[in-house]
Amino acid sequence: MKLVGKILAAIGGLVGLAALGGGAFVWMQASAFDESMSKIYDIPLPAIERSNSPEVLARGTHLAHSIGACAMSECHGADLAGGTSIKMGPVATLTAPNITGGGLGAVYSDAELARLIQHGVKKDGRSLTFMPAHEISWLPDSDVQAIVSYLRTVPAVEKANGPLSVGLIGKVLDRKDSLMLDIARRIDHGSREIAPPPSPTKEYGRFIALGCTGCHGKTFGGGPIPGAPSDMPIPSNITPDSSGLHDYSFAE
Repeated sequence: MKLVGKILAAIGGLVGLAALGGGAFVWMQASAFDESMSKIYDIPLPAIERSNSPEVLARGTHLAHSIGACAMSECHGADLAGGTSIKMGPVATLTAPNITGGGLGAVYSDAELARLIQHGVKKDGRSLTFMPAHEISWLPDSDVQAIVSYLRTVPAVEKANGPLSVGLIGKVLDRKDSLMLDIARRIDHGSREIAPPPSPTKEYGRFIALGCTGCHGKTFGGGPIPGAPSDMPIPSNITPDSSGLHDYSFAE
């Protein structure tokens, strides 16, 4: 019986050490996340101003509803006054804010909006949370100007912003690159790669496809999104593998 007691005590000690180690790991990751999100980026405001040109506004409308995906329900919503909350339990609760003139659009200057799109940095110089600016930071200045110009034409909506919070698990997932929440640290602010002019080529397609990585992953192999709600469809494999798009024709 004494031997059994020693074994149980040893096992208990190992479990305790493992718990302490796990707790220390979580604390370190969460602290690193908080420190990164508190960082103030010294990024000059770009020389970008709105335009009333019909061509520019048409381009901005197209970008906001396609590549930018601003008007999706899970993003800023059809009226851009705030989207549907994405509730991920203890991971995070994410709600895109009201960016019309009745919300943050009234607070940001044109240049500040442009910097936000290009660098994932808010008005106060700190990082955005969750908004995938790192997937569209390649847009040339002309496209950024077009988006900003379009946003200025959207009717103002008086609506409060929804909840936005990140739990311990979400912070750990971000630091492990399993869930992109801290956006600014994922953008090379000193050397922003700009896409070539739009064309039906793989060179331009490489930039467009960055918008797919948030769901389908960096390798486009799909799989469950860590912390995603149970009712969210699991992204599929969209590579040419037999489990993906191997049997799809170009037209399909």
